[in-house]
Amino acid sequence: MENILELDNVCKVFQGFALQNVSFSLEKGYIMGFIGPNGAGKSTTIRCIMDLVHIDSGNVKMFGVDYYKNLKALKQRIGFVYDQDVFFEDLSVEKNKKIVSLFYDTWDDDIFYRYVNEFNIPLTKPMKHLSKGTKMKFALAVALSHHAELIIMDEPTTGLDPIFRRELLDILKDIIKNKDRSIFFSTHITTDLEQVADFITFILDGKILFCKKIKELLEHYVIITGSLNLKEVVQAFQPISLKETLLGFEAFFETSRATKIISKYNLSFKKPSLEEIMYYLVKSNNNK
Repeated sequence: MENILELDNVCKVFQGFALQNVSFSLEKGYIMGFIGPNGAGKSTTIRCIMDLVHIDSGNVKMFGVDYYKNLKALKQRIGFVYDQDVFFEDLSVEKNKKIVSLFYDTWDDDIFYRYVNEFNIPLTKPMKHLSKGTKMKFALAVALSHHAELIIMDEPTTGLDPIFRRELLDILKDIIKNKDRSIFFSTHITTDLEQVADFITFILDGKILFCKKIKELLEHYVIITGSLNLKEVVQAFQPISLKETLLGFEAFFETSRATKIISKYNLSFKKPSLEEIMYYLVKSNNNK
């Protein structure tokens, strides 16, 4: 399968923070969730991908082509949706469309107006009078109207109400039915990704911890629970993380390591959510 996006040992140093050898790839036809706590490097990575900041070393490829050598042509194939106001706030949706469309060789008005109708976007309203959710829909309509093959979304659901977040996720699932498209979706709202993502890439302190299929990731870990009198016994098996609760303890393990403990001591266990995986891995890293 052809990779639509590849990062190979990307490094970028700032004062007090650095991206360190960031590497991962996204195939055509999939949604990748990009997760990590605030300040982990999600937005910085996206800015490097989009050449909003220039990398110090490493390589970025899109559609198998070196991005920085073919910047103008490749940007025609990318749709960028992120959590900031980037359009002309005093102008109407229609006037913003007329300006933005001039930058794309493959702009298709028929597709744009189809999505405007589908998303219920008011064409005559100034952007500043639109809700955050409607602005997000407009940005997505723009990305789709120039036939973007790679859609990059930076925290698109932050601050949106649950109903609109669900609606947006349904839109993304519909978009990805076109197997020639891929979506790179950065967020800290992990429950959204459990509904739509095929792959999860986790960044922490500027380093990639893993890039896995979401189904494999959710099977890779387990949470063991028990009473406090068994806490020290379980701790001896070196869990990734362990904490006391009102009812006893929770121990976070790789599934392969936990199997013998569960059967030997008849302990309860559950499969963690994506949010719990992120929480325990961050907690473990902070305790090192």
